[in-house]
Amino acid sequence: MARTFLLSAVEPSADAMGADLMRALRGALPVPPRFVGCGGDAMRAEGLDSAFDVRALSVMGLGDAVRAVPAALAAAGRLAKIAREEAPEAAVLIDAWGFSRLAAPRIKRASPSTRLVKLAAPQVWASRPERAATAASLFDLILTLLPFEPPLFEAEGGRAAFVGNPNFQAVAKTPRSGDAFRARHGLGEERLLAVLPGSRRSEVERLMPTFGDAVDGVSKEVPGTRIVVVAAPAVEAEVRSACARWTNEALIVPAAERFDAFEAAEAALAASGTVTTELALCGVPMVVGYKVGRLTAAWARRILITDTVTILNIAAGERVVPERLQEDCTPEQLRADVVRLLTDDEARRRQLSAFRRVLPRLVGSGDAAARAAEEIVALLKREDGADLDASAQG
Repeated sequence: MARTFLLSAVEPSADAMGADLMRALRGALPVPPRFVGCGGDAMRAEGLDSAFDVRALSVMGLGDAVRAVPAALAAAGRLAKIAREEAPEAAVLIDAWGFSRLAAPRIKRASPSTRLVKLAAPQVWASRPERAATAASLFDLILTLLPFEPPLFEAEGGRAAFVGNPNFQAVAKTPRSGDAFRARHGLGEERLLAVLPGSRRSEVERLMPTFGDAVDGVSKEVPGTRIVVVAAPAVEAEVRSACARWTNEALIVPAAERFDAFEAAEAALAASGTVTTELALCGVPMVVGYKVGRLTAAWARRILITDTVTILNIAAGERVVPERLQEDCTPEQLRADVVRLLTDDEARRRQLSAFRRVLPRLVGSGDAAARAAEEIVALLKREDGADLDASAQG
């Protein structure tokens, strides 16, 4: 008999993980399972009939989160209704901690027999550590993407397992060629600086003016440096508009070319986010800059328990990547940091050495989706066995 899984993915990165998990669960079970719930294009392509459009729930920043609450509550109610009607063996809530916290208890009340699984744990090592106890109480299994996370949830009585990071694993396997990138764009042997201003409109609006002034200074101090800006699909028009106001002429390339661009680049100036680990996997030393709105910044200062937001620095246990946030994210500071990377071999070597040390642990061994599927199936088998034992004793 086919098992039924309820899946929830309300962000683009979660949608990709959800699609991978669907394929892995099909391979891990003797009978192809049924999938219900919500997801994006990737999960729909795998056969999920999403119960609603998830785009309104993908938010960044405190103001956006507050505005999304009514939609999130309605969506959580829809998932609970699905759980009541389908009684799935397991509900896997992917990423999006705020939405997962709303949906999990509603699903459990609607279908008490459903096992709740959290894929991609809340980052309790960075802020609001009390979420570890909440997650441990809500979920039967927490699957983490970072190797140092499981003990944080186990200490609160939860069951947790590290499965690896599918995004990092995909990058590690992606073919790339710096020579092909240079040939494609008519570039010679000039020094390339990659600029990555983020994938959200708010990030581009806040960072591009500062990044533009910074790279203008870099070009003056390190003549011959060519600027390559990677534009995410959702913000390509905004990136092109911002670059048109820069003093320096930049080569703008789509995100699909980013790995070839990374292979060709000598250094990068990047927004905080997953791209920093992508750069490290491609062997590119970097400077990180980031700004958020004043309200979000004030809130972040109250809840952060770490002095760095870059995973590479956290995993290394030291600040190997220069990180300039908010008031420190100025053209002058970013310029100085980038110039140091382009002219100081020791600064470059220090970053690259740290990357070689921490990346194997961050990426994990074995396919992340396959390991997640194995953990979920093992949970169901354990629970099935416990139910059978309880029935026999009764």
